[in-house]
Amino acid sequence: MRAIEAAAIASGAVTGLELMERAGRGVVEAVFEEWPELRATSHRAVVLCGPGNNGGDGFVVARLLRERGWAVEVFLYGDAERLPPDARVNYERWCGMGVVTALESESFPRLHSVHADLIVDALFGTGFARPADGDAAQVLVHIRTAIWPVERSFRSAEHLVAVDVPTGLCADSGKVIVAEVAKLAHFRADLTVTFHRAKIGHFLEDGPELVGKLVVKDIGLPGAGPAGGRVGLVTPRLESLRKHSGHKYSHGHALILSGPAGRGGAARLAARGALRIGAGVVTVGCPAEAVAEHAGRLDAVMLREVADGDGLAAVLEDGRINALCLGPGLGLDARAAGLVGVALGVSAARPPPPAPPHEGEGRRSGQGGALDGDGLPLPLVGRGQGWGARRVVLDADALTLIAGDVALFGALHAACVLTPHAGEFARLFPDIAAKLAAPATTGPAYSRVDAARAAAARAGCVVLLKGPDTVIAAPDGRCAVNAAVYDRAAPWLATAGAGDVLAGVICGLLARGFEAFDAACTGAWLHVECARSFGPGLIAEDLPEELPKVFRALGL
Repeated sequence: MRAIEAAAIASGAVTGLELMERAGRGVVEAVFEEWPELRATSHRAVVLCGPGNNGGDGFVVARLLRERGWAVEVFLYGDAERLPPDARVNYERWCGMGVVTALESESFPRLHSVHADLIVDALFGTGFARPADGDAAQVLVHIRTAIWPVERSFRSAEHLVAVDVPTGLCADSGKVIVAEVAKLAHFRADLTVTFHRAKIGHFLEDGPELVGKLVVKDIGLPGAGPAGGRVGLVTPRLESLRKHSGHKYSHGHALILSGPAGRGGAARLAARGALRIGAGVVTVGCPAEAVAEHAGRLDAVMLREVADGDGLAAVLEDGRINALCLGPGLGLDARAAGLVGVALGVSAARPPPPAPPHEGEGRRSGQGGALDGDGLPLPLVGRGQGWGARRVVLDADALTLIAGDVALFGALHAACVLTPHAGEFARLFPDIAAKLAAPATTGPAYSRVDAARAAAARAGCVVLLKGPDTVIAAPDGRCAVNAAVYDRAAPWLATAGAGDVLAGVICGLLARGFEAFDAACTGAWLHVECARSFGPGLIAEDLPEELPKVFRALGL
Protein backbone atom coordinates (compact mmCIF):
# COMPACT_ATOMS: atom_id res chain seq x y z
CA MET A 1 0.00 0.00 0.00
CA ARG A 2 2.84 2.39 0.73
CA ALA A 3 4.24 1.75 -2.76
CA ILE A 4 0.83 2.17 -4.39
CA GLU A 5 0.13 5.41 -2.53
CA ALA A 6 3.61 6.77 -3.25
CA ALA A 7 3.23 6.03 -6.96
CA ALA A 8 -0.14 7.78 -7.09
CA ILE A 9 1.22 10.83 -5.28
CA ALA A 10 4.37 10.94 -7.45
CA SER A 11 2.20 10.87 -10.58
CA GLY A 12 0.43 14.03 -9.44
CA ALA A 13 -2.97 12.29 -9.55
CA VAL A 14 -3.60 12.87 -5.84
CA THR A 15 -1.94 14.30 -2.74
CA GLY A 16 -1.28 12.47 0.48
CA LEU A 17 -3.57 14.89 2.26
CA GLU A 18 -6.41 14.07 -0.13
CA LEU A 19 -5.89 10.34 0.39
CA MET A 20 -6.09 10.87 4.15
CA GLU A 21 -9.32 12.83 3.73
CA ARG A 22 -10.82 10.06 1.57
CA ALA A 23 -9.79 7.44 4.12
CA GLY A 24 -11.44 9.33 6.97
CA ARG A 25 -14.61 9.78 4.93
CA GLY A 26 -14.56 6.09 4.11
CA VAL A 27 -14.49 5.21 7.80
CA VAL A 28 -17.43 7.48 8.58
CA GLU A 29 -19.41 6.08 5.63
CA ALA A 30 -18.71 2.51 6.75
CA VAL A 31 -19.80 3.29 10.32
CA PHE A 32 -23.13 4.68 9.16
CA GLU A 33 -23.65 1.80 6.75
CA GLU A 34 -23.01 -0.73 9.50
CA TRP A 35 -24.98 1.06 12.22
CA PRO A 36 -27.70 3.21 10.54
CA GLU A 37 -29.00 4.32 13.91
CA LEU A 38 -25.83 6.36 14.39
CA ARG A 39 -26.61 8.36 11.24
CA ALA A 40 -30.03 9.48 12.41
CA THR A 41 -28.89 11.84 15.16
CA SER A 42 -25.77 13.00 16.99
CA HIS A 43 -23.92 10.74 19.40
CA ARG A 44 -20.74 10.58 21.45
CA ALA A 45 -17.43 9.32 20.08
CA VAL A 46 -13.93 8.78 21.40
CA VAL A 47 -11.17 8.86 18.78
CA LEU A 48 -7.81 7.34 19.74
CA CYS A 49 -5.05 8.69 17.48
CA GLY A 50 -1.53 7.37 17.15
CA PRO A 51 1.77 8.96 16.10
CA GLY A 52 1.57 8.10 12.38
CA ASN A 53 -0.71 8.48 9.40
CA ASN A 54 -3.22 6.13 11.00
CA GLY A 55 -3.63 8.82 13.63
CA GLY A 56 -4.04 11.37 10.83
CA ASP A 57 -6.99 9.34 9.52
CA GLY A 58 -8.41 9.46 13.04
CA PHE A 59 -8.26 13.27 13.15
CA VAL A 60 -10.23 13.37 9.88
CA VAL A 61 -12.87 11.05 11.36
CA ALA A 62 -13.11 13.21 14.47
CA ARG A 63 -13.59 16.37 12.41
CA LEU A 64 -16.25 14.82 10.16
CA LEU A 65 -18.21 13.52 13.14
CA ARG A 66 -18.02 16.89 14.89
CA GLU A 67 -19.33 18.55 11.71
CA ARG A 68 -22.36 16.26 12.01
CA GLY A 69 -23.02 17.53 15.53
CA TRP A 70 -21.41 14.68 17.45
CA ALA A 71 -19.70 15.18 20.80
CA VAL A 72 -16.15 13.99 20.10
CA GLU A 73 -13.20 13.50 22.42
CA VAL A 74 -9.78 12.98 20.87
CA PHE A 75 -6.79 11.36 22.57
CA LEU A 76 -3.31 11.36 21.03
CA TYR A 77 -0.52 8.96 21.85
CA GLY A 78 2.83 10.52 20.97
CA ASP A 79 4.25 13.96 20.31
CA ALA A 80 2.16 16.17 18.02
CA GLU A 81 5.33 17.93 16.86
CA ARG A 82 6.60 14.65 15.40
CA LEU A 83 3.50 13.70 13.44
CA PRO A 84 4.01 13.08 9.69
CA PRO A 85 3.21 16.21 7.62
CA ASP A 86 -0.28 15.18 6.45
CA ALA A 87 -1.27 13.90 9.87
CA ARG A 88 0.01 17.15 11.41
CA VAL A 89 -2.22 19.20 9.08
CA ASN A 90 -5.27 17.22 10.18
CA TYR A 91 -4.22 17.49 13.83
CA GLU A 92 -4.19 21.27 13.47
CA ARG A 93 -7.54 21.26 11.68
CA TRP A 94 -9.02 19.35 14.58
CA CYS A 95 -7.42 21.69 17.11
CA GLY A 96 -9.46 24.46 15.50
CA MET A 97 -12.60 22.58 16.55
CA GLY A 98 -11.75 20.82 19.80
CA VAL A 99 -9.08 19.78 22.25
CA VAL A 100 -6.62 16.91 22.10
CA THR A 101 -5.87 15.03 25.31
CA ALA A 102 -2.50 13.34 25.62
CA LEU A 103 -2.90 9.58 25.93
CA GLU A 104 -0.76 8.86 28.97
CA SER A 105 -1.10 7.65 32.53
CA GLU A 106 -2.28 11.07 33.72
CA SER A 107 -5.27 10.85 31.38
CA PHE A 108 -6.35 7.39 32.53
CA PRO A 109 -8.95 8.75 34.98
CA ARG A 110 -10.54 10.68 32.11
CA LEU A 111 -10.48 7.62 29.85
CA HIS A 112 -12.00 5.50 32.58
CA SER A 113 -14.98 7.86 32.87
CA VAL A 114 -15.67 7.93 29.14
CA HIS A 115 -18.99 6.56 27.95
CA ALA A 116 -19.41 6.78 24.22
CA ASP A 117 -21.47 5.29 21.43
CA LEU A 118 -18.41 4.80 19.24
CA ILE A 119 -14.69 4.30 19.78
CA VAL A 120 -12.40 4.86 16.80
CA ASP A 121 -9.12 2.95 16.97
CA ALA A 122 -6.65 4.97 14.90
CA LEU A 123 -3.64 4.27 17.11
CA PHE A 124 -1.39 1.89 15.17
CA GLY A 125 -2.16 0.76 11.63
CA THR A 126 -0.43 -1.19 8.88
CA GLY A 127 2.97 0.30 9.75
CA PHE A 128 2.98 -1.19 13.26
CA ALA A 129 6.34 -2.96 13.33
CA ARG A 130 7.41 -3.43 16.93
CA PRO A 131 5.69 -4.56 20.11
CA ALA A 132 4.22 -1.96 22.37
CA ASP A 133 6.38 -1.56 25.46
CA GLY A 134 6.97 0.97 28.19
CA ASP A 135 4.41 3.78 28.17
CA ALA A 136 2.76 2.51 24.98
CA ALA A 137 2.13 -0.90 26.52
CA GLN A 138 0.74 0.69 29.65
CA VAL A 139 -1.61 2.85 27.62
CA LEU A 140 -2.83 0.02 25.40
CA VAL A 141 -3.37 -2.39 28.26
CA HIS A 142 -5.33 0.26 30.11
CA ILE A 143 -7.55 0.94 27.10
CA ARG A 144 -8.11 -2.77 26.56
CA THR A 145 -8.97 -3.49 30.19
CA ALA A 146 -10.71 -0.26 31.17
CA ILE A 147 -12.80 0.86 28.21
CA TRP A 148 -12.77 -2.08 25.79
CA PRO A 149 -12.56 -5.37 27.71
CA VAL A 150 -13.40 -8.66 26.06
CA GLU A 151 -16.62 -8.96 28.07
CA ARG A 152 -19.07 -6.74 26.21
CA SER A 153 -21.22 -5.93 29.25
CA PHE A 154 -18.27 -4.09 30.83
CA ARG A 155 -17.41 -1.94 27.81
CA SER A 156 -17.72 1.83 27.97
CA ALA A 157 -18.87 2.08 24.35
CA GLU A 158 -21.31 0.27 22.10
CA HIS A 159 -19.11 -0.04 19.03
CA LEU A 160 -15.42 -0.03 18.12
CA VAL A 161 -14.25 0.68 14.59
CA ALA A 162 -10.60 0.12 13.65
CA VAL A 163 -8.86 2.10 10.92
CA ASP A 164 -6.98 -0.27 8.55
CA VAL A 165 -6.23 -2.90 11.22
CA PRO A 166 -7.03 -3.19 14.94
CA THR A 167 -4.14 -1.87 16.99
CA GLY A 168 -1.57 -4.59 17.68
CA LEU A 169 -2.35 -6.70 14.60
CA CYS A 170 0.36 -7.22 11.99
CA ALA A 171 -1.15 -6.47 8.58
CA ASP A 172 1.34 -8.79 6.87
CA SER A 173 0.80 -11.92 8.96
CA GLY A 174 -2.37 -11.68 11.01
CA LYS A 175 -0.32 -12.17 14.17
CA VAL A 176 -0.50 -9.97 17.24
CA ILE A 177 2.74 -8.07 17.82
CA VAL A 178 3.06 -7.60 21.56
CA ALA A 179 5.76 -7.50 24.16
CA GLU A 180 5.78 -10.22 26.81
CA VAL A 181 4.68 -7.67 29.40
CA ALA A 182 1.71 -6.50 27.38
CA LYS A 183 -0.19 -9.51 26.11
CA LEU A 184 -3.45 -7.54 26.35
CA ALA A 185 -2.13 -4.68 24.22
CA HIS A 186 -4.32 -5.40 21.21
CA PHE A 187 -7.93 -4.67 20.32
CA ARG A 188 -10.81 -6.72 19.01
CA ALA A 189 -12.93 -4.53 16.76
CA ASP A 190 -16.57 -4.79 15.76
CA LEU A 191 -15.78 -3.27 12.37
CA THR A 192 -12.48 -2.71 10.56
CA VAL A 193 -12.32 -0.33 7.60
CA THR A 194 -9.37 -0.67 5.26
CA PHE A 195 -8.61 1.05 1.97
CA HIS A 196 -8.11 0.07 -1.68
CA ARG A 197 -7.46 -3.63 -0.98
CA ALA A 198 -7.74 -5.98 1.96
CA LYS A 199 -4.43 -6.89 3.57
CA ILE A 200 -3.01 -10.38 4.04
CA GLY A 201 -3.25 -10.07 7.81
CA HIS A 202 -7.00 -9.54 7.64
CA PHE A 203 -7.37 -13.19 6.60
CA LEU A 204 -4.58 -15.06 8.40
CA GLU A 205 -4.06 -16.31 11.96
CA ASP A 206 -5.73 -13.99 14.54
CA GLY A 207 -6.77 -11.45 11.91
CA PRO A 208 -10.40 -12.50 11.35
CA GLU A 209 -11.07 -12.79 15.08
CA LEU A 210 -9.72 -9.30 15.86
CA VAL A 211 -10.99 -7.53 12.73
CA GLY A 212 -14.68 -8.24 13.33
CA LYS A 213 -16.45 -7.29 10.11
CA LEU A 214 -14.13 -6.20 7.30
CA VAL A 215 -15.06 -3.38 4.92
CA VAL A 216 -12.80 -2.24 2.08
CA LYS A 217 -13.30 1.36 0.94
CA ASP A 218 -12.18 2.72 -2.41
CA ILE A 219 -10.02 5.83 -2.05
CA GLY A 220 -9.39 6.34 -5.76
CA LEU A 221 -6.10 4.51 -6.19
CA PRO A 222 -5.51 2.81 -9.54
CA GLY A 223 -4.63 -0.83 -10.08
CA ALA A 224 -3.10 -3.36 -7.77
CA GLY A 225 0.36 -1.82 -7.69
CA PRO A 226 3.79 -3.27 -8.36
CA ALA A 227 3.35 -6.25 -6.06
CA GLY A 228 -0.07 -7.21 -7.44
CA GLY A 229 -0.69 -10.73 -8.66
CA ARG A 230 1.82 -12.61 -6.47
CA VAL A 231 -0.38 -13.03 -3.41
CA GLY A 232 -4.15 -12.77 -3.32
CA LEU A 233 -7.35 -14.55 -2.43
CA VAL A 234 -7.99 -17.69 -4.42
CA THR A 235 -9.49 -17.19 -7.86
CA PRO A 236 -11.00 -20.54 -8.92
CA ARG A 237 -10.88 -21.64 -12.56
CA LEU A 238 -14.60 -22.23 -12.83
CA GLU A 239 -14.95 -22.09 -16.60
CA SER A 240 -12.51 -24.98 -16.94
CA LEU A 241 -14.90 -27.17 -14.94
CA ARG A 242 -17.39 -27.29 -17.82
CA LYS A 243 -17.56 -30.39 -19.98
CA HIS A 244 -18.20 -29.55 -23.62
CA SER A 245 -17.35 -32.74 -25.50
CA GLY A 246 -15.24 -35.88 -25.49
CA HIS A 247 -15.45 -39.33 -23.90
CA LYS A 248 -14.67 -40.40 -20.34
CA TYR A 249 -10.94 -40.83 -20.85
CA SER A 250 -10.65 -37.37 -22.40
CA HIS A 251 -11.52 -36.04 -18.94
CA GLY A 252 -8.76 -37.98 -17.20
CA HIS A 253 -8.27 -41.14 -15.20
CA ALA A 254 -7.52 -40.70 -11.49
CA LEU A 255 -6.03 -43.52 -9.44
CA ILE A 256 -6.55 -43.44 -5.67
CA LEU A 257 -4.29 -45.77 -3.67
CA SER A 258 -5.90 -47.42 -0.67
CA GLY A 259 -4.53 -48.97 2.49
CA PRO A 260 -5.32 -52.42 3.95
CA ALA A 261 -8.75 -53.87 4.72
CA GLY A 262 -10.57 -51.91 7.40
CA ARG A 263 -8.82 -48.68 6.49
CA GLY A 264 -10.33 -47.99 3.08
CA GLY A 265 -12.86 -45.32 4.02
CA ALA A 266 -10.46 -42.42 3.46
CA ALA A 267 -9.56 -43.64 -0.04
CA ARG A 268 -13.24 -44.05 -0.90
CA LEU A 269 -13.91 -40.49 0.21
CA ALA A 270 -11.07 -39.26 -1.99
CA ALA A 271 -12.32 -41.34 -4.91
CA ARG A 272 -15.81 -39.92 -4.57
CA GLY A 273 -14.38 -36.41 -4.55
CA ALA A 274 -12.39 -37.11 -7.72
CA LEU A 275 -15.43 -38.57 -9.46
CA ARG A 276 -17.80 -35.75 -8.51
CA ILE A 277 -15.34 -33.06 -9.61
CA GLY A 278 -15.52 -34.52 -13.08
CA ALA A 279 -12.65 -36.93 -13.63
CA GLY A 280 -13.81 -39.20 -16.43
CA VAL A 281 -12.65 -42.40 -14.73
CA VAL A 282 -11.66 -43.05 -11.11
CA THR A 283 -10.05 -46.24 -9.89
CA VAL A 284 -9.20 -47.32 -6.35
CA GLY A 285 -6.06 -49.45 -6.13
CA CYS A 286 -5.94 -51.69 -3.05
CA PRO A 287 -4.40 -54.88 -1.68
CA ALA A 288 -6.22 -58.13 -2.46
CA GLU A 289 -7.72 -58.46 1.01
CA ALA A 290 -9.45 -55.08 0.68
CA VAL A 291 -11.11 -55.68 -2.70
CA ALA A 292 -14.31 -57.17 -1.25
CA GLU A 293 -14.68 -54.30 1.21
CA HIS A 294 -14.38 -51.68 -1.52
CA ALA A 295 -16.58 -53.63 -3.93
CA GLY A 296 -19.39 -53.51 -1.41
CA ARG A 297 -19.20 -49.72 -1.19
CA LEU A 298 -18.29 -48.55 -4.71
CA ASP A 299 -20.20 -48.67 -7.97
CA ALA A 300 -19.08 -45.97 -10.44
CA VAL A 301 -15.53 -46.14 -9.06
CA MET A 302 -13.48 -49.00 -10.54
CA LEU A 303 -11.23 -51.36 -8.56
CA ARG A 304 -7.72 -52.69 -9.25
CA GLU A 305 -5.62 -54.91 -7.08
CA VAL A 306 -2.36 -53.16 -6.22
CA ALA A 307 -0.37 -55.38 -3.88
CA ASP A 308 2.84 -53.34 -3.73
CA GLY A 309 5.15 -51.05 -5.63
CA ASP A 310 5.65 -53.56 -8.43
CA GLY A 311 1.88 -53.90 -8.73
CA LEU A 312 1.51 -50.15 -9.02
CA ALA A 313 4.23 -50.05 -11.69
CA ALA A 314 2.23 -52.60 -13.68
CA VAL A 315 -1.00 -50.62 -13.32
CA LEU A 316 0.73 -47.43 -14.42
CA GLU A 317 1.62 -49.01 -17.70
CA ASP A 318 -1.90 -47.87 -18.63
CA GLY A 319 -0.99 -44.44 -19.98
CA ARG A 320 -4.54 -43.21 -19.56
CA ILE A 321 -3.96 -42.93 -15.80
CA ASN A 322 -2.76 -39.35 -15.54
CA ALA A 323 -3.23 -38.46 -11.85
CA LEU A 324 -2.61 -40.28 -8.56
CA CYS A 325 -3.64 -39.67 -4.97
CA LEU A 326 -1.69 -41.33 -2.18
CA GLY A 327 -1.97 -40.95 1.56
CA PRO A 328 -5.56 -41.14 2.85
CA GLY A 329 -5.65 -44.36 4.93
CA LEU A 330 -2.58 -45.62 3.09
CA GLY A 331 -0.57 -46.72 6.14
CA LEU A 332 3.10 -46.34 6.99
CA ASP A 333 4.36 -49.84 6.24
CA ALA A 334 6.76 -51.08 3.55
CA ARG A 335 3.93 -51.45 1.02
CA ALA A 336 2.90 -47.82 1.49
CA ALA A 337 6.50 -46.60 1.17
CA GLY A 338 6.90 -48.65 -1.99
CA LEU A 339 3.75 -47.16 -3.53
CA VAL A 340 4.90 -43.62 -2.82
CA GLY A 341 8.32 -44.44 -4.23
CA VAL A 342 6.91 -45.80 -7.49
CA ALA A 343 4.46 -42.90 -7.79
CA LEU A 344 7.38 -40.48 -7.55
CA GLY A 345 9.65 -42.54 -9.81
CA VAL A 346 12.22 -43.73 -7.28
CA SER A 347 13.23 -47.21 -6.14
CA ALA A 348 11.05 -48.80 -3.48
CA ALA A 349 14.03 -50.47 -1.82
CA ARG A 350 16.01 -47.95 0.23
CA PRO A 351 17.92 -47.81 3.52
CA PRO A 352 16.61 -45.31 6.09
CA PRO A 353 17.77 -41.87 4.87
CA PRO A 354 18.49 -38.62 6.70
CA ALA A 355 15.86 -35.92 7.11
CA PRO A 356 14.92 -33.52 4.29
CA PRO A 357 17.17 -30.46 3.77
CA HIS A 358 16.69 -27.52 6.11
CA GLU A 359 15.72 -24.02 5.18
CA GLY A 360 18.35 -22.22 3.17
CA GLU A 361 20.09 -25.39 1.98
CA GLY A 362 17.94 -25.71 -1.14
CA ARG A 363 17.82 -28.86 -3.24
CA ARG A 364 21.13 -30.34 -4.36
CA SER A 365 21.91 -32.46 -7.37
CA GLY A 366 20.40 -35.89 -6.83
CA GLN A 367 17.59 -34.48 -4.68
CA GLY A 368 15.24 -33.62 -7.50
CA GLY A 369 16.97 -31.27 -9.91
CA ALA A 370 18.90 -28.08 -10.44
CA LEU A 371 18.04 -24.59 -9.24
CA ASP A 372 16.98 -21.77 -11.51
CA GLY A 373 18.36 -18.24 -11.43
CA ASP A 374 16.17 -17.33 -8.45
CA GLY A 375 17.28 -20.32 -6.41
CA LEU A 376 14.00 -22.20 -7.02
CA PRO A 377 13.90 -25.81 -8.22
CA LEU A 378 13.35 -26.26 -11.94
CA PRO A 379 10.20 -28.20 -12.92
CA LEU A 380 10.77 -31.90 -13.30
CA VAL A 381 7.73 -32.87 -15.38
CA GLY A 382 8.87 -34.62 -18.53
CA ARG A 383 12.30 -35.45 -17.12
CA GLY A 384 11.94 -38.99 -18.50
CA GLN A 385 12.38 -40.81 -15.17
CA GLY A 386 9.58 -43.37 -15.23
CA TRP A 387 6.37 -42.34 -13.53
CA GLY A 388 7.80 -39.31 -11.73
CA ALA A 389 6.25 -36.95 -14.27
CA ARG A 390 2.67 -37.98 -13.45
CA ARG A 391 0.48 -35.57 -11.51
CA VAL A 392 0.38 -36.67 -7.89
CA VAL A 393 -1.49 -35.53 -4.76
CA LEU A 394 0.24 -36.52 -1.53
CA ASP A 395 -1.73 -36.32 1.72
CA ALA A 396 -1.86 -37.81 5.22
CA ASP A 397 0.31 -40.96 5.56
CA ALA A 398 2.19 -40.20 2.34
CA LEU A 399 3.36 -36.91 3.85
CA THR A 400 4.68 -38.70 6.92
CA LEU A 401 6.58 -41.14 4.71
CA ILE A 402 8.10 -38.32 2.66
CA ALA A 403 9.06 -36.40 5.80
CA GLY A 404 11.27 -39.28 6.92
CA ASP A 405 12.84 -40.14 3.59
CA VAL A 406 15.18 -37.81 1.74
CA ALA A 407 14.92 -39.85 -1.46
CA LEU A 408 11.16 -39.47 -1.57
CA PHE A 409 11.40 -35.81 -0.64
CA GLY A 410 13.97 -35.23 -3.34
CA ALA A 411 11.75 -36.87 -5.98
CA LEU A 412 8.98 -34.30 -5.56
CA HIS A 413 8.41 -32.32 -8.75
CA ALA A 414 6.34 -29.47 -10.10
CA ALA A 415 3.30 -31.66 -10.86
CA CYS A 416 3.00 -32.75 -7.20
CA VAL A 417 0.62 -31.21 -4.66
CA LEU A 418 1.29 -31.64 -0.93
CA THR A 419 -1.73 -31.04 1.33
CA PRO A 420 -0.43 -30.94 4.93
CA HIS A 421 -2.25 -29.75 8.02
CA ALA A 422 -0.15 -28.00 10.66
CA GLY A 423 1.22 -31.20 12.25
CA GLU A 424 2.16 -32.74 8.92
CA PHE A 425 3.73 -29.47 7.81
CA ALA A 426 5.89 -29.49 10.95
CA ARG A 427 7.10 -33.02 10.15
CA LEU A 428 7.92 -32.08 6.56
CA PHE A 429 9.48 -28.68 7.27
CA PRO A 430 10.37 -28.55 10.99
CA ASP A 431 12.54 -25.44 10.80
CA ILE A 432 9.98 -23.47 8.77
CA ALA A 433 7.20 -24.56 11.13
CA ALA A 434 9.24 -23.49 14.16
CA LYS A 435 9.81 -20.08 12.61
CA LEU A 436 6.09 -19.75 11.93
CA ALA A 437 5.17 -20.77 15.48
CA ALA A 438 7.55 -18.29 17.11
CA PRO A 439 5.92 -15.28 18.82
CA ALA A 440 5.70 -12.18 16.67
CA THR A 441 8.13 -9.68 18.14
CA THR A 442 8.54 -7.36 15.15
CA GLY A 443 6.65 -6.62 11.97
CA PRO A 444 6.24 -7.68 9.31
CA ALA A 445 6.03 -10.96 11.19
CA TYR A 446 6.71 -14.32 9.54
CA SER A 447 3.40 -15.46 8.11
CA ARG A 448 1.69 -18.56 6.78
CA VAL A 449 2.25 -17.09 3.32
CA ASP A 450 5.99 -16.86 4.00
CA ALA A 451 6.03 -20.41 5.36
CA ALA A 452 4.08 -21.95 2.48
CA ARG A 453 6.25 -20.16 -0.09
CA ALA A 454 9.44 -21.33 1.59
CA ALA A 455 8.11 -24.89 1.74
CA ALA A 456 7.06 -24.87 -1.93
CA ALA A 457 10.44 -23.53 -3.01
CA ARG A 458 12.27 -26.19 -1.01
CA ALA A 459 10.08 -29.10 -2.12
CA GLY A 460 9.86 -27.93 -5.71
CA CYS A 461 6.10 -28.49 -5.81
CA VAL A 462 2.78 -26.95 -4.81
CA VAL A 463 2.14 -26.86 -1.06
CA LEU A 464 -1.39 -26.43 0.30
CA LEU A 465 -1.13 -25.59 4.01
CA LYS A 466 -4.56 -26.44 5.40
CA GLY A 467 -6.55 -24.47 7.95
CA PRO A 468 -9.38 -21.94 8.12
CA ASP A 469 -6.80 -19.71 6.43
CA THR A 470 -5.53 -22.22 3.88
CA VAL A 471 -2.50 -21.01 1.93
CA ILE A 472 -1.51 -22.46 -1.45
CA ALA A 473 1.99 -21.76 -2.77
CA ALA A 474 3.83 -22.75 -5.94
CA PRO A 475 7.60 -23.10 -6.28
CA ASP A 476 7.69 -20.11 -8.67
CA GLY A 477 6.48 -17.80 -5.88
CA ARG A 478 2.79 -17.62 -6.71
CA CYS A 479 0.62 -17.76 -3.62
CA ALA A 480 -3.09 -17.62 -2.82
CA VAL A 481 -5.10 -17.55 0.40
CA ASN A 482 -8.33 -19.54 0.61
CA ALA A 483 -9.75 -18.10 3.81
CA ALA A 484 -12.93 -19.66 5.20
CA VAL A 485 -13.58 -16.59 7.33
CA TYR A 486 -16.03 -13.68 7.52
CA ASP A 487 -18.93 -14.41 5.15
CA ARG A 488 -17.10 -17.52 3.86
CA ALA A 489 -16.73 -19.14 7.28
CA ALA A 490 -17.22 -22.91 7.13
CA PRO A 491 -16.57 -24.30 10.63
CA TRP A 492 -18.33 -27.54 9.68
CA LEU A 493 -15.21 -28.55 7.72
CA ALA A 494 -13.62 -29.48 11.04
CA THR A 495 -14.79 -33.07 10.64
CA ALA A 496 -12.99 -36.37 10.06
CA GLY A 497 -12.44 -37.16 6.39
CA ALA A 498 -12.90 -33.65 5.01
CA GLY A 499 -9.22 -33.50 4.07
CA ASP A 500 -9.45 -36.85 2.27
CA VAL A 501 -12.24 -35.46 0.09
CA LEU A 502 -10.12 -32.37 -0.66
CA ALA A 503 -7.20 -34.56 -1.75
CA GLY A 504 -9.50 -36.47 -4.06
CA VAL A 505 -11.02 -33.33 -5.53
CA ILE A 506 -7.56 -31.95 -6.32
CA CYS A 507 -6.56 -35.28 -7.85
CA GLY A 508 -9.68 -35.20 -10.03
CA LEU A 509 -8.84 -31.71 -11.21
CA LEU A 510 -5.29 -32.79 -12.04
CA ALA A 511 -6.73 -35.67 -14.04
CA ARG A 512 -8.89 -33.21 -15.92
CA GLY A 513 -5.80 -31.29 -16.99
CA PHE A 514 -5.57 -28.54 -14.38
CA GLU A 515 -2.06 -27.31 -13.62
CA ALA A 516 -1.05 -28.18 -10.04
CA PHE A 517 -1.42 -24.69 -8.57
CA ASP A 518 -4.80 -24.11 -10.22
CA ALA A 519 -6.03 -27.55 -9.15
CA ALA A 520 -5.11 -26.85 -5.52
CA CYS A 521 -6.69 -23.39 -5.56
CA THR A 522 -9.90 -24.44 -7.31
CA GLY A 523 -10.25 -27.58 -5.20
CA ALA A 524 -9.80 -25.70 -1.93
CA TRP A 525 -12.29 -23.02 -2.98
CA LEU A 526 -14.95 -25.56 -3.98
CA HIS A 527 -14.31 -27.53 -0.78
CA VAL A 528 -15.37 -24.47 1.23
CA GLU A 529 -18.32 -23.74 -1.07
CA CYS A 530 -19.65 -27.26 -0.53
CA ALA A 531 -19.42 -26.88 3.24
CA ARG A 532 -21.18 -23.52 3.11
CA SER A 533 -23.86 -24.91 0.84
CA PHE A 534 -24.57 -27.89 3.11
CA GLY A 535 -24.23 -26.06 6.43
CA PRO A 536 -24.45 -27.47 9.98
CA GLY A 537 -24.40 -31.21 10.39
CA LEU A 538 -21.92 -31.71 7.57
CA ILE A 539 -19.90 -34.92 7.51
CA ALA A 540 -17.20 -35.78 4.99
CA GLU A 541 -19.50 -38.00 2.92
CA ASP A 542 -21.72 -34.98 2.22
CA LEU A 543 -18.99 -32.94 0.53
CA PRO A 544 -18.77 -34.77 -2.82
CA GLU A 545 -22.55 -35.08 -3.00
CA GLU A 546 -22.91 -31.32 -2.56
CA LEU A 547 -20.76 -30.54 -5.59
CA PRO A 548 -23.60 -30.84 -8.16
CA LYS A 549 -25.66 -28.33 -6.19
CA VAL A 550 -22.70 -25.95 -6.00
CA PHE A 551 -22.08 -26.34 -9.73
CA ARG A 552 -25.70 -25.50 -10.51
CA ALA A 553 -25.54 -22.42 -8.27
CA LEU A 554 -22.43 -21.30 -10.16
CA GLY A 555 -24.15 -21.76 -13.50
CA LEU A 556 -21.90 -24.64 -14.54
